[in-house]
Amino acid sequence: MTRPLYLKLESELSRLRSCDNLRTLPEARFGYGDVTLPSGEKSLNLSSNDYLAIATDKELEAGFLSSLTDRDEPLMSAASSRLLTGESTAYRMLEALLSRLYGGRAAIVFSSGYHLNSGVLPAICDRDTLILSDKLVHASIIDGIRLSDATHKRFRHNDYDHLEKLLAEYASLFGSVVIVTESIFSMDGDRADLARLVELRRRYANVLLYIDEAHGVGVCGPGGLGVAEEEGLSGEIDMLVGTMGKALGSAGAYLICDDTVKQYLVNRARPFVFTTGLPPVTLMWSRFVMERLGGMTDRRERLAAVSARLRDGLAAIGCPTPSQSHIVPVIAGSCARSVELAGKLRQSGFYLLPIRPPTVPEGMARIRISLTAAVTEHQCDRLLEAIEDNL
Repeated sequence: MTRPLYLKLESELSRLRSCDNLRTLPEARFGYGDVTLPSGEKSLNLSSNDYLAIATDKELEAGFLSSLTDRDEPLMSAASSRLLTGESTAYRMLEALLSRLYGGRAAIVFSSGYHLNSGVLPAICDRDTLILSDKLVHASIIDGIRLSDATHKRFRHNDYDHLEKLLAEYASLFGSVVIVTESIFSMDGDRADLARLVELRRRYANVLLYIDEAHGVGVCGPGGLGVAEEEGLSGEIDMLVGTMGKALGSAGAYLICDDTVKQYLVNRARPFVFTTGLPPVTLMWSRFVMERLGGMTDRRERLAAVSARLRDGLAAIGCPTPSQSHIVPVIAGSCARSVELAGKLRQSGFYLLPIRPPTVPEGMARIRISLTAAVTEHQCDRLLEAIEDNL
């Protein structure tokens, strides 16, 4: 006898399949910058978040592996949470480096960006807190907000006049107000106006800023520390989120904050308290990369140049994009159209996947192009030709 729950799940899967919105795990094999399809053909990987091409840099990887000869702790597993025996020298060294890079502020490392965003806001926000979030913040932030006891209101995407109206109406009713946004948005590739947000923070004594720099770290700023560094505003962001799992080619995430916030999170952030620590080898690789990040200006410049070339090229063929960064969407509209376009682009040698609801709003299904510093001008021009031929 089939259980009622299974029948319900099968019905929903059937519905998703009927509207071209069923997700399946890819069968491709991911290599150093390319993807091998089940047919054996190779495609250029434009669906990763390896923005600086660090994860696929064999030379950098070899240099790191050769540095592992002098060690006095296990490499491959922490085997418990950080509050038990999962704490390691590798954690302390990475957090000390992050603290130095961000001007001496406290740094705390989580096992992933999802753990961080779903854990910090529930820990620090109570019923006397108002969270004002951009409508398009990442799912991990939304889940964190839902888990909190705070009152939550959304402001229209990058609409700071709307945010200002909400502050004027509600800020005085709460002990604390936390404004939450991303610096570079993961689906549209556009940027928040951090200067405007900092100005609002200065105006209200009870307002704090929570900025997720997941797609800005590595890519922006003279030291690769993100949009806030680029704009000279890092010191005015109360809680700044960075990830090691995208441009830095590693795993894990970090929060830059006041030391009081860090100590509170060690005690109250459930994804931190109840999660096995990251393997020391992962932390050591993250530190190895972070130590070299400031010297990767050439990669950032190449990425910026090829991103501008693609955005300008799309506009020239009548396909304008909201992007201001290395994340460049091509809006297809329907799920079926996005699936069709992705398939044709893969046939042309570009590994791109459809992005569909609920990741993006209904009617806004798309191809999300994630450029890396390894993409050449020639490859960019070929991609533009393939898009124009298949739009």
